[in-house]
Amino acid sequence: MTDIVIEGGKALVEGELVETRLRTAGRDIAALGEEGDGRSALGIDARDLLVLPGIVDLHGDAFERQMMPRAGVDFPIDVALADSDRQAISNGITTVFHATTWSWEPGLRSAENARRLLEAIEQMRPQLAADTRFHLRHETYNLDAEPEIIDWLAEGRVDLFAFNDHMDGTIGDLARPRKRNRMVERTGLSPEDFDKLVTHVVSRANDVPASIARLASAARSADVRMLSHDDNSPEMRKCFRDQGVGIAEFPVNEETAREAAAAGDHIVYGAPNVVRGGSHTGWTKASDMIAKGLCSVLASDYYYPAQLLAAFRLAADGILPLEKAWDLISGAPARAAGLDDRGVLAEGRRADMIIVDDKVPLRPRIVAVISAGRLVHLADASRLTYSTAPRMAVAAA
Repeated sequence: MTDIVIEGGKALVEGELVETRLRTAGRDIAALGEEGDGRSALGIDARDLLVLPGIVDLHGDAFERQMMPRAGVDFPIDVALADSDRQAISNGITTVFHATTWSWEPGLRSAENARRLLEAIEQMRPQLAADTRFHLRHETYNLDAEPEIIDWLAEGRVDLFAFNDHMDGTIGDLARPRKRNRMVERTGLSPEDFDKLVTHVVSRANDVPASIARLASAARSADVRMLSHDDNSPEMRKCFRDQGVGIAEFPVNEETAREAAAAGDHIVYGAPNVVRGGSHTGWTKASDMIAKGLCSVLASDYYYPAQLLAAFRLAADGILPLEKAWDLISGAPARAAGLDDRGVLAEGRRADMIIVDDKVPLRPRIVAVISAGRLVHLADASRLTYSTAPRMAVAAA
């Protein structure tokens, strides 16, 4: 693997943007602010650019649009994953957790698709530019999936495990023609068969709490980090925390977010919420939660460009300086996922770095992406140099 030297840019090191020189060796960052050692290296001229840690995305499900770009129109999963990988990398995401929903529904979020997606990720992982991981979003009413999920957890096949409960929303949407039609189209069922399926699933509600407890126990035994999705009350958040679920994903009100923050939980909101100025559901405004210290992680959710854009939006709006805003999309999600080898630029850490042109306000442009020491995306070839001799280092501030 060719070493890479990046020089002339402002790098985010120990919470500050400083002019320094970085060198990779293999998959890791070998040195900061040191002169070259005479080894041949690919050089990148980062003058007037920012050098930032690669983005870590705990929850991204935009890949579903590559699998089913229109209702009832399916594409092969390997094609969808390869395209999603290119999208993630070109938006600076070097670690991506594909948030895969396994529901009681047939169709896009079916058992078959969850199995096929897991197998495809495992098989394709060496070919993909981003470190690609499996985030299983379990619909808690999907009781029949429990034994297989427990096996997956024990076998180390799940990287993050989330508890979802969209049943109240599903029942409520049955009275809204547009949303009901969308749900029915996604499953491929007739409206009558969909109604029958919902009735059957709801009839097993009393079995759900015990299933959650067994699955949480299995995840704890496997040392898999857990998330609870759309917690709607402090009591709900506490109940999940008591079962070892330490990540609150999209708490729906401030009261619940405050309870999570007071307990030291990781709190995830969607970066599209920041970019758009609010939630598309009308729930909590993420930028308000960030300003109040009630959000520690931003995820791409359903739109891969959103994390990069959100960090610069927070800085432009005066909510956080860029150095702190960047932690929401890099260092903090890495810590939440238990990945202590990335999320910061430091010697010995994984060489996941992105080089950004921030000249146009609110429209940062990715110039280059390095993932595990490999140059995997380049938008400006004029920035490349190649050297076999040491060059003068730019002193670190």
